[in-house]
Amino acid sequence: MNYTLLVVEDNQDLREYLTLMLTDQGYTVLAAEEGTAALKLFEKVSPDLVVLDLGLPTISGESVCKEIKRLSPKTQVLVLTARDTLADVTTTLNLGADDYMAKPFEVDELLARIKARLRGISSTEKLLKVQDLVVDTQKVEVTRGDKVIALTPLEFRLLEYLVSNKGRVLTRDMILSRVWSSSPEIETRVVDVYMGYLRKKIDKGAAQPILHSVRGFGYMVKD
Repeated sequence: MNYTLLVVEDNQDLREYLTLMLTDQGYTVLAAEEGTAALKLFEKVSPDLVVLDLGLPTISGESVCKEIKRLSPKTQVLVLTARDTLADVTTTLNLGADDYMAKPFEVDELLARIKARLRGISSTEKLLKVQDLVVDTQKVEVTRGDKVIALTPLEFRLLEYLVSNKGRVLTRDMILSRVWSSSPEIETRVVDVYMGYLRKKIDKGAAQPILHSVRGFGYMVKD
Protein backbone atom coordinates (compact mmCIF):
# COMPACT_ATOMS: atom_id res chain seq x y z
CA MET A 1 0.00 0.00 0.00
CA ASN A 2 1.31 3.44 -0.95
CA TYR A 3 0.91 5.75 2.04
CA THR A 4 0.74 9.53 1.85
CA LEU A 5 2.66 11.53 4.45
CA LEU A 6 2.50 15.24 5.24
CA VAL A 7 5.64 16.85 6.68
CA VAL A 8 5.05 20.13 8.52
CA GLU A 9 8.35 21.78 9.44
CA ASP A 10 9.42 25.43 9.25
CA ASN A 11 13.14 24.66 9.05
CA GLN A 12 13.78 24.48 5.32
CA ASP A 13 16.82 22.20 5.49
CA LEU A 14 15.11 19.69 7.76
CA ARG A 15 11.86 19.85 5.79
CA GLU A 16 13.66 19.13 2.51
CA TYR A 17 15.72 16.37 4.10
CA LEU A 18 12.66 14.64 5.55
CA THR A 19 10.80 14.95 2.26
CA LEU A 20 13.62 13.38 0.25
CA MET A 21 14.36 10.69 2.81
CA LEU A 22 10.72 9.60 3.15
CA THR A 23 10.22 9.70 -0.62
CA ASP A 24 13.21 7.38 -0.98
CA GLN A 25 11.41 5.00 1.41
CA GLY A 26 8.53 4.76 -1.06
CA TYR A 27 6.08 7.17 0.56
CA THR A 28 4.16 9.89 -1.24
CA VAL A 29 5.29 13.01 0.62
CA LEU A 30 3.89 16.54 0.74
CA ALA A 31 5.39 19.33 2.81
CA ALA A 32 4.37 22.62 4.38
CA GLU A 33 6.40 25.20 6.27
CA GLU A 34 3.65 26.75 8.38
CA GLY A 35 0.31 25.90 9.97
CA THR A 36 -2.17 27.52 7.61
CA ALA A 37 -0.67 25.86 4.53
CA ALA A 38 -0.46 22.55 6.40
CA LEU A 39 -4.18 22.52 7.18
CA LYS A 40 -5.09 23.43 3.60
CA LEU A 41 -2.93 20.56 2.32
CA PHE A 42 -4.38 18.22 4.90
CA GLU A 43 -7.96 18.90 3.83
CA LYS A 44 -6.99 18.53 0.17
CA VAL A 45 -5.03 15.26 0.28
CA SER A 46 -6.12 13.49 3.52
CA PRO A 47 -2.68 12.02 4.36
CA ASP A 48 -2.32 8.81 6.32
CA LEU A 49 0.26 10.26 8.69
CA VAL A 50 1.50 13.74 9.60
CA VAL A 51 5.04 14.46 10.81
CA LEU A 52 4.49 17.69 12.73
CA ASP A 53 6.83 20.26 14.25
CA LEU A 54 5.27 22.22 17.12
CA GLY A 55 7.18 25.49 16.68
CA LEU A 56 5.38 26.79 13.60
CA PRO A 57 4.62 30.31 12.38
CA THR A 58 1.05 31.62 11.76
CA ILE A 59 -0.64 28.75 13.61
CA SER A 60 1.04 26.77 16.38
CA GLY A 61 1.78 23.11 15.95
CA GLU A 62 -0.48 22.39 18.92
CA SER A 63 -3.42 24.05 17.15
CA VAL A 64 -2.62 22.21 13.92
CA CYS A 65 -2.60 18.90 15.78
CA LYS A 66 -5.96 19.57 17.44
CA GLU A 67 -7.55 20.59 14.14
CA ILE A 68 -6.22 17.52 12.32
CA LYS A 69 -7.63 15.25 15.02
CA ARG A 70 -10.95 17.09 14.90
CA LEU A 71 -11.19 16.65 11.14
CA SER A 72 -9.88 13.08 11.04
CA PRO A 73 -9.41 11.29 14.38
CA LYS A 74 -7.87 8.24 12.70
CA THR A 75 -5.05 10.16 11.00
CA GLN A 76 -1.76 9.44 12.74
CA VAL A 77 0.21 12.43 14.03
CA LEU A 78 3.88 12.03 14.94
CA VAL A 79 5.30 15.12 16.62
CA LEU A 80 8.92 16.20 16.18
CA THR A 81 10.01 18.91 18.58
CA ALA A 82 12.92 20.28 20.56
CA ARG A 83 10.70 20.30 23.68
CA ASP A 84 11.51 17.14 25.58
CA THR A 85 10.44 17.49 29.20
CA LEU A 86 7.90 15.11 30.72
CA ALA A 87 5.37 17.96 30.83
CA ASP A 88 5.92 18.64 27.12
CA VAL A 89 5.40 14.97 26.27
CA THR A 90 2.22 14.75 28.35
CA THR A 91 0.81 17.95 26.88
CA THR A 92 1.53 16.83 23.33
CA LEU A 93 -0.12 13.44 23.77
CA ASN A 94 -3.13 15.04 25.43
CA LEU A 95 -3.55 17.19 22.32
CA GLY A 96 -4.22 13.98 20.43
CA ALA A 97 -0.78 13.24 18.99
CA ASP A 98 -0.15 9.52 18.47
CA ASP A 99 3.63 9.57 18.94
CA TYR A 100 6.41 11.94 19.97
CA MET A 101 10.11 12.29 19.13
CA ALA A 102 12.52 14.88 20.47
CA LYS A 103 15.02 16.63 18.22
CA PRO A 104 17.70 15.69 17.37
CA PHE A 105 16.43 12.24 16.40
CA GLU A 106 17.80 9.06 14.89
CA VAL A 107 16.53 8.51 11.34
CA ASP A 108 16.21 4.75 11.81
CA GLU A 109 14.05 5.24 14.89
CA LEU A 110 11.86 7.77 13.09
CA LEU A 111 11.32 5.36 10.20
CA ALA A 112 10.53 2.53 12.58
CA ARG A 113 7.94 4.60 14.41
CA ILE A 114 6.34 5.74 11.15
CA LYS A 115 6.10 2.14 9.96
CA ALA A 116 4.58 1.06 13.27
CA ARG A 117 1.94 3.78 13.08
CA LEU A 118 1.07 2.90 9.50
CA ARG A 119 0.77 -0.79 10.37
CA GLY A 120 -1.80 0.24 12.93
CA ILE A 121 -3.82 1.94 10.19
CA SER A 122 -3.80 -1.11 7.93
CA SER A 123 -4.87 -3.42 10.75
CA THR A 124 -7.63 -1.19 12.13
CA GLU A 125 -10.79 -3.20 12.62
CA LYS A 126 -14.05 -2.01 11.11
CA LEU A 127 -15.97 -3.67 13.94
CA LEU A 128 -15.14 -2.72 17.52
CA LYS A 129 -16.62 -4.99 20.17
CA VAL A 130 -17.07 -4.86 23.94
CA GLN A 131 -19.33 -7.46 25.59
CA ASP A 132 -22.45 -7.45 23.35
CA LEU A 133 -21.81 -3.92 22.06
CA VAL A 134 -20.69 -3.62 18.43
CA VAL A 135 -19.45 -0.36 16.89
CA ASP A 136 -19.33 -0.54 13.10
CA THR A 137 -16.94 2.23 12.10
CA GLN A 138 -17.63 1.76 8.40
CA LYS A 139 -21.41 1.91 8.57
CA VAL A 140 -21.33 4.32 11.56
CA GLU A 141 -23.75 2.04 13.39
CA VAL A 142 -23.96 0.88 17.00
CA THR A 143 -25.78 -2.17 18.31
CA ARG A 144 -26.03 -3.77 21.72
CA GLY A 145 -27.43 -7.26 21.56
CA ASP A 146 -30.30 -7.09 19.06
CA LYS A 147 -30.93 -3.39 19.64
CA VAL A 148 -29.74 -0.69 17.22
CA ILE A 149 -28.71 2.42 19.18
CA ALA A 150 -29.14 5.80 17.55
CA LEU A 151 -26.28 8.21 18.36
CA THR A 152 -25.49 11.72 17.26
CA PRO A 153 -22.22 12.15 15.29
CA LEU A 154 -20.53 13.57 18.38
CA GLU A 155 -21.76 10.72 20.58
CA PHE A 156 -20.53 8.21 18.00
CA ARG A 157 -17.03 9.77 17.91
CA LEU A 158 -16.92 9.71 21.70
CA LEU A 159 -17.99 6.07 21.92
CA GLU A 160 -15.61 5.03 19.13
CA TYR A 161 -12.71 6.70 20.93
CA LEU A 162 -13.59 5.00 24.22
CA VAL A 163 -14.07 1.54 22.70
CA SER A 164 -10.89 1.87 20.61
CA ASN A 165 -9.03 2.36 23.89
CA LYS A 166 -10.77 -0.46 25.76
CA GLY A 167 -9.17 -1.08 29.15
CA ARG A 168 -7.33 2.26 29.13
CA VAL A 169 -8.22 5.16 31.41
CA LEU A 170 -8.87 8.30 29.35
CA THR A 171 -8.72 11.65 31.12
CA ARG A 172 -11.29 14.33 30.41
CA ASP A 173 -8.59 16.45 28.77
CA MET A 174 -7.62 13.57 26.49
CA ILE A 175 -11.24 13.01 25.48
CA LEU A 176 -11.83 16.72 24.98
CA SER A 177 -8.76 17.08 22.78
CA ARG A 178 -9.58 14.03 20.64
CA VAL A 179 -13.36 14.31 20.26
CA TRP A 180 -13.85 18.06 20.46
CA SER A 181 -11.68 20.80 19.03
CA SER A 182 -10.84 22.00 22.51
CA SER A 183 -10.62 25.72 23.07
CA PRO A 184 -10.76 28.01 26.13
CA GLU A 185 -14.55 28.33 25.94
CA ILE A 186 -15.09 24.55 26.05
CA GLU A 187 -14.87 23.14 29.57
CA THR A 188 -14.04 19.58 30.56
CA ARG A 189 -17.47 19.21 32.17
CA VAL A 190 -18.94 18.88 28.67
CA VAL A 191 -17.30 15.42 28.65
CA ASP A 192 -19.32 14.46 31.74
CA VAL A 193 -22.51 15.70 30.11
CA TYR A 194 -21.98 13.61 26.98
CA MET A 195 -20.91 10.58 28.98
CA GLY A 196 -24.26 10.89 30.72
CA TYR A 197 -26.00 10.85 27.33
CA LEU A 198 -24.04 7.76 26.29
CA ARG A 199 -24.74 5.89 29.50
CA LYS A 200 -28.49 6.36 29.05
CA LYS A 201 -28.29 4.95 25.54
CA ILE A 202 -25.64 2.24 26.02
CA ASP A 203 -25.91 0.97 29.61
CA LYS A 204 -29.50 1.71 30.69
CA GLY A 205 -31.28 -1.58 31.37
CA ALA A 206 -28.16 -3.67 30.70
CA ALA A 207 -27.12 -6.37 33.16
CA GLN A 208 -23.51 -5.24 33.06
CA PRO A 209 -22.32 -1.69 32.31
CA ILE A 210 -19.66 -0.98 29.71
CA LEU A 211 -18.90 2.67 30.47
CA HIS A 212 -17.08 3.26 33.76
CA SER A 213 -16.00 6.34 35.69
CA VAL A 214 -12.52 6.32 37.22
CA ARG A 215 -12.71 8.73 40.12
CA GLY A 216 -10.19 11.53 39.92
CA PHE A 217 -9.05 10.55 36.43
CA GLY A 218 -11.74 10.15 33.78
CA TYR A 219 -13.48 7.28 32.00
CA MET A 220 -12.82 3.86 30.55
CA VAL A 221 -14.56 1.00 28.75
CA LYS A 222 -14.25 -2.49 30.25
CA ASP A 223 -15.42 -5.95 29.20
